[in-house]
Amino acid sequence: AIHLCLYRIGQLYMISKHSHEQSDRGEGVEVVQNEPYEDPDHGHGQFTEKRVYLNSKLPSWARAVVPKIFYVTEKAWNYYPYTCSFLPKFSIHIETKYEDNNGSNDHIFDDSESKDVEREVCFVDIAYDEVPERYYKESEDLKYFLSEKTSRGLLQEGWRDTQKPIMCSYKLVSVKFEVWGLQTRVEQFVHKVIRDILLLGHRQAFAWVDEWIDMTMDEVREFEKATQEATNKKIGVFPPAISISESTLPSSTRSAPSSAPSTPLSTDAPEFLAVPKDRPRKKSAPETLTLPDPALSVPKHSPSAKPSLSKPE
Repeated sequence: AIHLCLYRIGQLYMISKHSHEQSDRGEGVEVVQNEPYEDPDHGHGQFTEKRVYLNSKLPSWARAVVPKIFYVTEKAWNYYPYTCSFLPKFSIHIETKYEDNNGSNDHIFDDSESKDVEREVCFVDIAYDEVPERYYKESEDLKYFLSEKTSRGLLQEGWRDTQKPIMCSYKLVSVKFEVWGLQTRVEQFVHKVIRDILLLGHRQAFAWVDEWIDMTMDEVREFEKATQEATNKKIGVFPPAISISESTLPSSTRSAPSSAPSTPLSTDAPEFLAVPKDRPRKKSAPETLTLPDPALSVPKHSPSAKPSLSKPE
């Protein structure tokens, strides 16, 4: 229940704080580069490059076939209200657009290159879709949370149609992992993990509103910078003698995402997003991705070509 202009500040605050909370030595999100960037089509924006340390986020069957030290490089071009995130080679492409509505625009990605590809539309309800037990906090439960500064919160069933102001983050998620025997399993798992991350992150952005609502863009950028430095140290990554942001990148690494190298690095830890059996939850996605249950499989023609359109509100 916020305007598009405020969401940008809340989003930056949430990403920084969330990454710091979820990171520990050898685990988490390392920020390699975060700097302004000018694009001939989209104008002024922000380019970020991150290393997402993933080994502990993988299920046991996946950890058995990837290196113990493993990370994925994420490059993102943010020209708000349009963003494009790209995880190279493993081929996860997330296209994002933001609008001041309640998720009612079914044609927002009609100009996308994949407009003719079959899509599955998935609404992410930040108040009533349950997060995994290990990540649940009553202070972030929007059914019970009430902002002291804005009086927003205590969201009731049907809140999307009654809350004003309201905006929607639209995400077009395409996943491709062309490895025989693992393709369906991995692609389904990635879609589920992305959905759960979006749900948790947007709940937190709303629940932390009193922390960021009075910030200016300059202030949230300063917070972002300080938090990124603290997070890098927390996961055991220390800045080089010469800042990466001072070095000029080759043009191939700064262009729109096409093909960039993926990089391995990370360590072991508990399974990600495991849901205890004693807590009931809505079945918006499979709890585990086991084959060969056909009910949980995406179409055989090519699950990698079936983007998922997520709409966190």
